[in-house]
Amino acid sequence: MVVGLLGGSFDPPHPGHVHITREALKRFGLDRVWWLVSPGNPLKPRPPAPLARRLAEARRLMRHPRVAVTGLEAEIGTRFTAETLAVLQRRYPGVRFVWLMGADNLAQFHRWERWRAIMESVPVGVLARPGAGLRARTSPAARRYASALLPEAEAARLGRSAAPAWCFVNLPMMDLSSTEIRATGRWRGQAD
Repeated sequence: MVVGLLGGSFDPPHPGHVHITREALKRFGLDRVWWLVSPGNPLKPRPPAPLARRLAEARRLMRHPRVAVTGLEAEIGTRFTAETLAVLQRRYPGVRFVWLMGADNLAQFHRWERWRAIMESVPVGVLARPGAGLRARTSPAARRYASALLPEAEAARLGRSAAPAWCFVNLPMMDLSSTEIRATGRWRGQAD
């Protein structure tokens, strides 16, 4: 079984998350996707809305038989993606995991704790985001792992590829972001 992992604050979850999840299922040949709604993001200055609220909203929004919305990181007590992946790989030895991220995250992936360990432990599927394509494709992570890049036409092989392997896919984009939604005041769940 190949499971895509889409981690993030989901503060708030929105239709763009649903869109990239459905695209990831199709493009990367995934059997399932697990949303990993994180307790917090070490790279963000403010704490997110309460986890229970974000999980409830994510579950309301993401309704698909092959997608599970989870609070796994809070349950297993991990803070960083590399730690989470190590625990999941030990816990589910028969599952092949693929880390999923938007191009905006690839652009700053080199700032993540143990980002090279992530690239070396699981294939990574990168989904285009408005305005982030060039920054992502020229990022330190993209340059460092240029030889591990699968052509977009071979994206369906990603889940069966040995790490390091990554693939950037272009897709019809939705110009939505959690940051912009919070800025409009339509999501008033921040923990202050």
